[in-house]
Amino acid sequence: MKTSLRQLITVLALGAAVLPVVSIAQEAPPAEKRGPGGPGGPGGGRGRMTPELQTERLSEALALTAEQKTKITAIHKEQAAAMAAIPQAERREKMPEMMKATREKIRATLTPEQMKKFDEMPPMGGGRGGPGGPGGKGGEKKQP
Repeated sequence: MKTSLRQLITVLALGAAVLPVVSIAQEAPPAEKRGPGGPGGPGGGRGRMTPELQTERLSEALALTAEQKTKITAIHKEQAAAMAAIPQAERREKMPEMMKATREKIRATLTPEQMKKFDEMPPMGGGRGGPGGPGGKGGEKKQP
């Protein structure tokens, strides 16, 4: 009888120890919703998002129509292709003007209400050391 009671207590203790690990794993966003850096990585999980994911994030914030999504995805694809064509050494220098041009193109597809929200949003990609950068808000972990 003592052996079964010990086994039962051991199994319950192991189950209690594993439960927090399982619940934390369920809270993590799916890999396709994170950038390659993951939470706390380069860009706080925002690094190199696909044009579709960039558009989806905007859609969540601005309630885009299907037509707007199509146009904005094309804008993001155009920016990605233009960025890929620039030599790596020149990207940092040319990035701000490209990002500004992209924001203006996106802004032109929005309604006045959406423009107001869009203008209040931080630029995609943040910046090194800024929110979402190394040590920024994007890398914070939830406290249990």
